[in-house]
Amino acid sequence: MKYLHGQPHALPGHRAALAGYAARHFLCAVEEGVATVTLNRRERKNPLTFESYAELRDLFRALAHADDVKAVVVAGAGDDFCSGGDVHEIIGPLTRLDMPGLLAFTRLTGDVVKAMRACPQPVIAAVDGICAGAGAMLALASDIRHGTERSKTAFLFTRVGLAGCDMGACALLPRVIGQGRAAELLYTGRSMSGLEGERWGFFNALHAPEALPGAAQELARALARGPTFAHGMTKKMLQQEWNMGIDEAIEAEAQAQAICMATNDFHRAYHAFVAKQKPAFEGD
Repeated sequence: MKYLHGQPHALPGHRAALAGYAARHFLCAVEEGVATVTLNRRERKNPLTFESYAELRDLFRALAHADDVKAVVVAGAGDDFCSGGDVHEIIGPLTRLDMPGLLAFTRLTGDVVKAMRACPQPVIAAVDGICAGAGAMLALASDIRHGTERSKTAFLFTRVGLAGCDMGACALLPRVIGQGRAAELLYTGRSMSGLEGERWGFFNALHAPEALPGAAQELARALARGPTFAHGMTKKMLQQEWNMGIDEAIEAEAQAQAICMATNDFHRAYHAFVAKQKPAFEGD
């Protein structure tokens, strides 16, 4: 992959590999088509900094061009996912910024969510322990969330005198768990347990803490072996159809499906079915 000041970079329309990318503010590894992003400040419960926000944004933007990544897992080192913005490295400095500086920061954090939603690969969050504030938004911005019973997910913003509408929370959370439940969490800032999160649909599945990494990787590898172009189309339509009426959505899906029917993967699946074999998808 080409790099720009240490960040992954590719020209529009160009394909590149992410495998050689050396992350600076978290861990990133690519294996069997799966990129694993691990927030790695376990002594502080993996908080985010100005630099890690920017690098996450750049990484997820670059994934649109990464031909060796078919699925993504986001996790935290140790027993926690992410405690949100670092109190000393972010919250303190924010109290000294002027309005243009504050707006630049809030747009940066929102750009991370936009990049996660826009990258074509399915993103799986493996959530154990603390998942708070901006960390809860990283989980929410993922396509699929696996957790543990000890997961504690909290949209803490009102606890520090802020609105609960940070980083797209008021748009995303009601769509995942419903308006009333989202309103309660966003107004109170209380923690949602793993069991509650699974019951409400925030978590797709719960695992024992020691089994969580393997379960997330297994799902990611299964998705990576699938029709990745079609997965990207599914993700795009899940995002775009929020703003469509039913008739418009049906037409958009007709066009999307026609495009997928022109892919080699569609033809591979047909010939494999006829031959009573399992298709080997290649993402083209």
